Amino acid sequence: MGIGKKARNIGHIVEGKAKETTGKALGNKSMQRRGKTEQALGKMRQAVEKGRDTFKH
Repeated sequence: MGIGKKARNIGHIVEGKAKETTGKALGNKSMQRRGKTEQALGKMRQAVEKGRDTFKH
């Protein structure tokens, strides 16, 4: 997995966690859902990249 893609995926995870935490603090359910979705997106992309690396070598 390239460093850029890995950093971007981790960025999605961190940003999603921040949105989820902020949503909880503010009582904003919509922001919480967006945060969880963004985290899931980052984790899914990271898993896909790891799978590609496994089959590449």
